Amino acid sequence: MEMWDIYDKDKKLTGRQMERNNWTLKDDEYHLTVLGVIERRDGKYLITQRAADKAWAAGWWEVSGGGVMAGETSEQAVMREVLEETGLDVSKAEGGYAFTYHRENPGKGDNYFVDVYKFILDFDEKDVVLQTREAPAFKIASLDEIKELADAGIFLHYDSIKQVFDQTK
Repeated sequence: MEMWDIYDKDKKLTGRQMERNNWTLKDDEYHLTVLGVIERRDGKYLITQRAADKAWAAGWWEVSGGGVMAGETSEQAVMREVLEETGLDVSKAEGGYAFTYHRENPGKGDNYFVDVYKFILDFDEKDVVLQTREAPAFKIASLDEIKELADAGIFLHYDSIKQVFDQTK
């Protein structure tokens, strides 16, 4: 059973934990997730497609990410998630933490912070090894292609993370 730490409204650990995806948080409690944007030196980005059997946003495009496990830092979590989902090791990549945003879902038990990271990494398509039960496909996409997916309403989190794509190397 995976456990997540519970944070307060100031993103401070409370010392309590919750079972992963057990949406019983109070309105002033949060869990922590991460997103890892991976940019190649040619200015293109690695994006993955969510599995068709996902309960939420099935088939949509996204960047790698997931929940931070209890006792894990967000940096450890983003490196783990990127490696698990894409096979890419970003531990020595340029870049790192970019910013945090949060979501309030009053009465739903699912408030969360998202730490967003941006990594610059030299890699080829052959280096990408997908965790196909999570992401059956990937693209090396230009920013214009990502914006087109977002405009079509099928790029997850784009409005919340679009500023990371505008950051210079």
